[in-house]
Amino acid sequence: MINVEQMAAVLEALPDPAFILSRSGKYVAVFGGSDARYYHDGTGLIGLYIPDLIQPEKSDWFLKQIDRALESRKLVVEEYELSNSDVKGLPNEGPEAPIWFEGRIQALNFLVDGEEVVLWVASNISERHALEIKLRALSDTDQLTGLFNRRKLERDLTLHYDKFVRYSVPTSILMFDLDNLKKINDSKGHHVGDEMILTVANACRSAIRKTDTACRFGGDEFVIALSNTGHDHAHLFAQRLNQYFRKELSRFNVGDTFATASIGVTTMISADRSYEDTLKRADQALYKAKGLGKDRIVSL
Repeated sequence: MINVEQMAAVLEALPDPAFILSRSGKYVAVFGGSDARYYHDGTGLIGLYIPDLIQPEKSDWFLKQIDRALESRKLVVEEYELSNSDVKGLPNEGPEAPIWFEGRIQALNFLVDGEEVVLWVASNISERHALEIKLRALSDTDQLTGLFNRRKLERDLTLHYDKFVRYSVPTSILMFDLDNLKKINDSKGHHVGDEMILTVANACRSAIRKTDTACRFGGDEFVIALSNTGHDHAHLFAQRLNQYFRKELSRFNVGDTFATASIGVTTMISADRSYEDTLKRADQALYKAKGLGKDRIVSL
């Protein structure tokens, strides 16, 4: 049998810190946290309360998780971030990136000073979280251009369509591709075609807002989703983009073969049953622009 002293030694040797917290957010006891790479001595927290240490918005969140664990009597697992700005009395200097933790919170079957308590084990998962973000970004990114890919576009358009249906927030879509790419490829080589695609991608990146989505849809075809943008403003945006394309792609002209782009523009309407209806209409507008002689914008 392990005696009391041995059990205390085991608890102190835990790599991750374990806190006994009351329903009101009092630090009743602190164990472990022996991995000095990630944690400092937390014994100074004993007797203090979460709202005394943490800014209101974040401290309210901690107290809600304690309540969840106490009410459900089940293990609660949550990921959360903490930065200097979350802790009262600390300067804003420090690591630029917040530290990410996984909290595992379990109700305990005894009271301390008449209050219900939980065990909260906090594991530093910053490295794992950073890797997950990197992998997610890679899975959403087109390798050649660095723009988003079709998978990411479809997720964003699903959200935009939901906002349109619920709150009438408009989203406009531009679909465009390069004119005469095959002829220029045949004349100058496929590496020049890649340069043209990169030129268009850079133009998209510099033209859009953070709330917009620019995507390489496939080959030399691109899509831009303009959030909270009506049809007229989307058409004006397309005009500016087309002028930029003419200027930047002109260096790829071969004789009387011009490197330009054709653009289709549309906006979500009440008759659309999904974002796919909007996307199909943008494709029809692009097809019409091609049929009318290329290097032009068609709005539907």
